[in-house]
Amino acid sequence: MPTQQQHISQGYCQNCGRDHTLGMAEAEKHCYELMKHLEEHRTIDLFPANATRDPQLSTDFLFGEARGKMFGILTCRTREGARVNLRAFSGQFNGRWQVPGWAPPLFNVEDMESLTADVEKTIKRMGREILHPDCSRQQQQDVRRQRRELSRELMKEIHSLYRLFNFRGKEETIFTAYIGQNGIPNGTGDCCAPKLFSLAARKNLIPLGIAEFYWGRENSSKTRDHGRFYPSCLEKCQPILGFMLCGLEELHAAINQ
Repeated sequence: MPTQQQHISQGYCQNCGRDHTLGMAEAEKHCYELMKHLEEHRTIDLFPANATRDPQLSTDFLFGEARGKMFGILTCRTREGARVNLRAFSGQFNGRWQVPGWAPPLFNVEDMESLTADVEKTIKRMGREILHPDCSRQQQQDVRRQRRELSRELMKEIHSLYRLFNFRGKEETIFTAYIGQNGIPNGTGDCCAPKLFSLAARKNLIPLGIAEFYWGRENSSKTRDHGRFYPSCLEKCQPILGFMLCGLEELHAAINQ
């Protein structure tokens, strides 16, 4: 059985010079309820139209070649005292960034699609060039180098679309919020915790607890198992969660007075 101390979201904030953390609290219980729903209904479609669930939101693919993904719940309190639960899945779900009832990404999806469409076509074309039988070894090396440079530039532009919010009403780009040492990894900001905290901050909610679990076939590196809880990841989440959690202690102190 996971404990609140074992599975927390945490990070260091360079703005205030403090570590910020949030444990599981009641979020663990609500995650078990979500697991039960996923087990029984095999879908993340929480609001089906006319009782017909969207087949693209089935969880079956998580147990195949695509493998599983992380899910998370953030329990919150409104300023008036009502309880609210927010849900998130990591990254995209079967190619979708947005699903009703789930936290959105940290960027405008239309802006992302506009930015990536043409560049991704070019990158795929370069891949075909490399595999062409008439492409010499030197040409292959040149195209691979150009493709790497293009991919790096695209990732910088993608990261520029992300907007992070915290509980002091502050907004940062991922470039200014990230405090890791070795550059910003691909996928930073796409995990459950950043999605949940950003949504809570924008909705003026006060987070009380967070829990994240893995659902589906184990990942290729065998570090994630079906149905198990995990803390927010060290490489992608902790370097931005310090900023995102900043101000939460003061909110907790205010509601406990």
